[in-house]
Amino acid sequence: MIEQKKETNNLVIVLPGAGYTTQAPLLHFTTGLFYSKGFDVLHINYTFSRQEMTELNGVDFTRDVQLAIDEAIKNNEYSNYYIVAKSIGTIALSHLLNNKMFKNAKVIWLTPLLQRDDVFNAMINSDHKALCIIGDKDTCFIVDRYEKLKNNDDLILKVVDGGNHSLELDEEPIKSIEILKSVISEINEF
Repeated sequence: MIEQKKETNNLVIVLPGAGYTTQAPLLHFTTGLFYSKGFDVLHINYTFSRQEMTELNGVDFTRDVQLAIDEAIKNNEYSNYYIVAKSIGTIALSHLLNNKMFKNAKVIWLTPLLQRDDVFNAMINSDHKALCIIGDKDTCFIVDRYEKLKNNDDLILKVVDGGNHSLELDEEPIKSIEILKSVISEINEF
């Protein structure tokens, strides 16, 4: 938990990927962005083996994430929530949206696991204001599912041309930094 010096009613919850931690560029700069806007920032950190990843049950995973959130914020009163989820973090996010605590939360889906029905269905059926950013070279980018997401008017969709699962271009570090800047700008505007 990274707290403001003064009390705030704003909280952003960051749900990283399995290997893409909160210290990785997208989430590091997202943390800084929200902190500079007066938000407390809660990082939910987890580590999974490859076997645990393949057996990951969305309901159990979300229960553990919710317990961590409840414990971290038990002494605070928040009324304005953002939830930022990357990769496997989108599994928990898809279930957290059912919690009345997050009824009015704004949501940022970074490289969501569109191949998972729980994630896809949550994205297509959610009435939360949301931003989704995914690369067209990401193995999770499924064209027909992405096209169906366009039917949700509450969901702003952005595709990174050539972007992989880290929203970077393979073997193009300078252009990848430019993409990082544009993604953080999109989050800032959202």
